[in-house]
Amino acid sequence: MPGNTFGQFFRITTAGESHGPGNVVIIDGVPPGIPISVDDLMVDLERRRPGQSKLTTQRKEPDTPEFLAGVFEGRTTGTSVAILIRNTDQRSRDYSDIKDKYRPGHADFTYDARYGFRDYRGGGRSSARETTARVAAGVIAKKLIATAFGGQVLAYVCQVGDIKADIPQPENVTLEQIEKLPDGSPNIVRCPDYAAGEKMIALIDEVRKDTDSIGGVSEIVATGIPAGLGEPVFDKLKADLAKALFSLPAVLGVEYGIGFDCATLRGSENNDIFVAGAEGISTQSNRHGGMLGGISSGLPIVLRAAIKPTSSLAKEQDTVTSDGQPTTIRTKGRHDPCLLPRFAPMGEAMVAIVLADHWLRWQAISQWESDTSSDSSV
Repeated sequence: MPGNTFGQFFRITTAGESHGPGNVVIIDGVPPGIPISVDDLMVDLERRRPGQSKLTTQRKEPDTPEFLAGVFEGRTTGTSVAILIRNTDQRSRDYSDIKDKYRPGHADFTYDARYGFRDYRGGGRSSARETTARVAAGVIAKKLIATAFGGQVLAYVCQVGDIKADIPQPENVTLEQIEKLPDGSPNIVRCPDYAAGEKMIALIDEVRKDTDSIGGVSEIVATGIPAGLGEPVFDKLKADLAKALFSLPAVLGVEYGIGFDCATLRGSENNDIFVAGAEGISTQSNRHGGMLGGISSGLPIVLRAAIKPTSSLAKEQDTVTSDGQPTTIRTKGRHDPCLLPRFAPMGEAMVAIVLADHWLRWQAISQWESDTSSDSSV
C-alpha cells in the first residue's frame, strides 16, 4: 500500500508534488466544533513558507490554504477536513537539463528503482514542498490538544553545523523568543539563544556564498502533556513520534530526552528519581524526555531531529546518468542553504499530529472501558 496516510484515530492523507498544481491533505478523526480559519492556518504556513528571508529558498509561494470540506461557519463539522494549498511559482524548466541525471543525496535513483520512472521537477513527491499539507493539518492537531488538555508544541533551532545553542530549560522557551529578537525584528534562524543565532546566520551565509549547504539540529518540545499517552510495544508514543519525524524530508536522526548521551552514563546517573508533591507524582529530572516505557510521564516531551544539509547544490558534483554514464551535475533551482529555519513548523506539526492521535486513542479506550463496566454492572 502506498505510504501516504499517517495516524489511526487522527489520520492524515496527503497528495501532491513540488511542481504539480498543489498539495492537499485530508484529515479524518477531527472532532466537531473546533474553531478554525484560514488565518489560523496561515500562522504556521507563513513560518514554513519559502522566500521569508535570505536564509531560505527564494521561491515565492503565498501558501494560502483553501478548505474544501469539513469546516462550516468557522468550525469543524466532525467529517473529513480537506485542505488544498496551490503551487503558484514553479520553475520546472530549472530541472529539464538534469532529468536523466541522479542528484547526489536525493531520491532520484531510489524513486527510479521503486517506480521505474520519476517526477524530476524539484524532486516531485520527495520534495519538502509536500510538507505544506502536513503543517496545515498540524494546526488543527495543535488546536485539538490545546483544547483537550492544554498541550503545546514548539520547535526551534538548537544547532547549525558545529555551532550549538545554550538552552538549559527547553520547556520555558516561548514562541515569541523563537520568532522575534529582543528588538522586535524577525528571528530568521529561529534560535532562542540569540548570541548563538548570530553565529548560525553568519555560517549559513558563508556556505550560501560558497554555493554549498549546512545541516543542524532542531529541538521539539511538547508541554502540558498528561501522563498515560501511548501504547505498549509497537505503538509506543516514542516509536510513533520517531516515525513521524523520520517521515519528514532530510531528517537523518531522532533522539529524545538525554538521547545518545545515555551511552556514557551508569544507571544510577541516568535514572530520574521519583518524588511526590502537591501536584502528584513526578521526577526530579527529565533525562527520560517525558516518556517511560513508550508512555508519556507527564513531564515535557523533548525530542531532537538531526537535519542533513540541503542536497540540491549549485556547486558542481560528480554523478551518473540513469543509464550509468559518468557525468557532472549542478542543480539550478532555488534551494535553502540550510533547512533548519523552516523546519520548526514541520516538526511541530508531526509531533502535534501524533499527540492528537494518541489522545483520541486513549479517549476511545477509556470510553470502551466505561461502557464495558456499565454493562457488567447491570
